[in-house]
Amino acid sequence: MIGQNGDQLGIKTRQEALEIAAKANLDLVLVAANAKPPVCRIMDYGKFRFEQQKKEKKGT
Repeated sequence: MIGQNGDQLGIKTRQEALEIAAKANLDLVLVAANAKPPVCRIMDYGKFRFEQQKKEKKGT
């Protein structure tokens, strides 16, 4: 699991990860589903999507 600042938080259960994200008022996002174990990141998913869309528009 990767924290909101990019720091490695280690292997957590799904419940632990969801609790950590909830306490930070952020989302738990699966970033590497095929990895063993799967990798999740704590982030503001709405802000992430907004930034991605902004980059896509700038590129066209």
